[in-house]
Parts: sequence; structure tokens; C-alpha cells
Amino acid sequence: MTAITNGAATEVGRHAGAPVSGAGRVSFPHVMKSEWIKFFTLRSTYWTLGLTVVGMVLFALMMASGASFIAESSEGADLSGFGVTVATFGYLAGQITVAVLGALIITGEYTTGMIRSTMTAVPKRLPALFAKGVVLAIVTFVTASVGVFASYLVTLPILSQYDMQADLGDSETWRVFLGAGLYVMAIALLAFGIGALLRNSAGAIAAVLGIVLLIPIVVSIASMNLEWVANLAPYLPSAAGERIMAIDGGMSAIEGEPPGGEPPLTPWQGIGLLGAYVAAIFAAACVLLRRRDV
Repeated sequence: MTAITNGAATEVGRHAGAPVSGAGRVSFPHVMKSEWIKFFTLRSTYWTLGLTVVGMVLFALMMASGASFIAESSEGADLSGFGVTVATFGYLAGQITVAVLGALIITGEYTTGMIRSTMTAVPKRLPALFAKGVVLAIVTFVTASVGVFASYLVTLPILSQYDMQADLGDSETWRVFLGAGLYVMAIALLAFGIGALLRNSAGAIAAVLGIVLLIPIVVSIASMNLEWVANLAPYLPSAAGERIMAIDGGMSAIEGEPPGGEPPLTPWQGIGLLGAYVAAIFAAACVLLRRRDV
């Protein structure tokens, strides 16, 4: 077992820029290169990223299929944001697949024992964690952005019949498009941070899906009778992050929600709060990574 571990550490060390003897300084760019190679060596990475894009496009198509009904039933209403909402609607599917990916990128190494080789090659530990996070952030943001623009192109022929397509000349459209990528990326990093804390794939996936999917449902039900719960709801991680995709004439107008007061968080404040949640989880993961054995 020792021979196998040492051999694996040697290979990781080569990618990380560390001499086989373990002496010398390991630079962050070399650690990044190592993590990039490991990330795309796994076949499951391609499947997950592919499913993310396909899921986002399918969700957008399902929503766009109701364009004719909405156009007829909402005659005279402001539907200027419907096309933007359709193009980004797939984030609901994308957040699930990237959450699984984010958790597995770190917990998978604990399951296989590869984490020992990684930390042998990068003795300070934290650069390896940061490199994994940076690689995950870049890949998930690009993937989600591809999913959004693919959704826009695929639904364009349907929405253009009713003049409900997204206006690419509007700055709000680009804020929502960019925001969808940021939100999906943040959920992936949240799952990654939880995975680094729990070191267990099933536990990390269950925890992040509970935070993103289950808790909002429970809070929504409880808020019917408890005002303090209703006041708390906008500050939940997913609810706060979703504010970056809020737009006039979007879902709220279609669902006929009565106009109320100003939301407690602006779009950028909302995604900033989600980022703060992610940063807090990362900080805890960094502390425990330095203190616990691998």
C-alpha cells in the first residue's frame, strides 16, 4: 500500500511541479495544471457537463412551449422579460448536476484515497483546495453560460413568433444571462465546500440538495403561518442567489403576483450574499483541512 501511495504521489508531484524527492517549492500554476488534468481525466466529468447543458436546454424548451398560451392569456401585459426568463430557466436543472459534480470533485478523492497523494505533492494543502475550486468555478461558469446561450438560440424560433424573444441589446438581459452562470457556479462551489467539510459523497450531495431544494419548500410552507419565517426566506442561499436573475416582465408578471414592496435584496446584493455563504463554507473547510488528517 505504501509503495502504491508513493507511486501515485510521484505522478501527482510531476504534474504539480514538485521534484520526486518532495523537495522544492510547489507553485500554484503547476497545482492548477495538475487539478485541471485530473478534472478532465474523469469520464464522468464530460457526462455531467453534457447533462448540464442538455438539461438547461430541455427546461427552456418546456417553458417556451407555453408561449402561445401565455401570449393569449396575458394580452396587454408586459411580457418583455419572458424571453430572458425562458433562456435562463434551465438553471433549475443545471444547479442539480453541478452540485453533484462539485461534491464529487473533492469527496471522490477521499473515497479512493487519492487525497493522500494530492496532499503529499502539495504539503501546504490549501493550494490544492483552492486550485480545485478555481478549476470547478471556471468550468461550471462556462458550461452554464453555454447552456443559457444554447437555450436562447433553440427557443428563439418559438418565441419570435409572439415577439417575446430576449433583447440582446438590453443591459438587463446580459445581467440575467451572466447572473445565471454566476449562480450555477456558486452552487457548484457551495457543494464543493460542503464536500470538503463532510468528506463523504452521499452526505455532501444530500446536504447541498437539501439546502437548494428542500429547505426553500419547507420555508415556503412555514411562511404561510409564521411571519418571521417569511421575512427570513429571501436570505436563504438559493433565494438570495436567484435574485441575480430577477427581471421586470419575467416570471412574477406571468404568474400574476400582486405588486408589493421592494425586495429586500437587489440582484447584486443577492448573488453577493450567496457568495458570502460560499466563502464561509470555504473558510471552515480550510481550517479543518489544515487540522485534520487525510
